[in-house]
Amino acid sequence: MMNLPETNKIYQGDCLEIMRQWPDNFIDLTVTSPPYDSLRTYTGFSFDAPGVLKELFRITKDGGVCVWVVGDQVIDGSESLTSFKQAIAGVECGFRLHDTMIYGKDGTPFPDATRYRPCFEYMFIFSKNAPKTFNPIKKPSIHAGKKVTGHDRQPDGSLTDRMDKIYPDMAPLPNIWFYSPGFMKSSKDILAFEHPATFPEKLAADHIISWSNPHDIVFDPFSGSGTTCLLAERHDRKWIGIEIEPKYCSISQKRLDAEMAQRKLF
Repeated sequence: MMNLPETNKIYQGDCLEIMRQWPDNFIDLTVTSPPYDSLRTYTGFSFDAPGVLKELFRITKDGGVCVWVVGDQVIDGSESLTSFKQAIAGVECGFRLHDTMIYGKDGTPFPDATRYRPCFEYMFIFSKNAPKTFNPIKKPSIHAGKKVTGHDRQPDGSLTDRMDKIYPDMAPLPNIWFYSPGFMKSSKDILAFEHPATFPEKLAADHIISWSNPHDIVFDPFSGSGTTCLLAERHDRKWIGIEIEPKYCSISQKRLDAEMAQRKLF
C-alpha cells in the first residue's frame, strides 16, 4: 500500500517518477506552469505532458482542481499549439476542462513584423468531476442595487425578460486576470528571479484562494522557485512541491524557510 507523501516539503527529482509512488485521490489543488517549448528552456530537462496529466488526475481528489498555465511559441511563423495539445491531453486522461482562463500581461516582448504583440498565456482549469470548492474573488459591482434590464435569448431563439433581478454589491471577476510579470513585479523577493520563469505570486494566490480551503493540500509538480508552495503556506494550506533541478530546490527552500520563520514571529 502506498503511503501519503510528507506535506510542506519540496521533493527533488522527476515529477512523473515521484508521483507514481504516491497513492490515489489525495491532492486538493494543483497550481503549476510546466516548462513549454523553448520559451522555457530548462537546463536540458524535458517532460511528458500527457504522462504528468494522467498521474495528476490519479492523485487528485474527486472534486479537486488542476490549474495548468501554459503558452505557445511561434516556430517557423506558426504557433506551436502546445497549449491546445496539453488541454486535450488533460481531458483525454479524465479531467473536465472546467474553464479556460487567460493570464494577461501588461509587460510583453516586442512582436515580430507580421503579428500583434503577444500578451497572454492560458490558464486551463481542469477538474476531477465538478469542483468541490469555489471561493470566487469578487470586486464591487458598478451597478450594485440596480435592477437588471434586458432579455435573455433561449436555445429556441425566444426571449425572456430578466425579471426581478438586482445587481449584487459584489460581482465575481471575469475569467481574464491581469498581472505584472517581470523583475521585482511578480515578486518582491529577489531570490525568486534566480529562476528564469517565475509566475506572479498573486496569480498563485488568487487560484489557491479560489479553488481550495485552509488546510487543503496544494501541489506543484514543477515547483521551480517555489511560488505555489510559498503562497499555499501564506494562505494556511498544506503544500507539496517537486522540482527536478537541485539549484531551484535550494532557492525555493530558502524562500519557504524565510516565509515560515516570519509567520512564526507573527
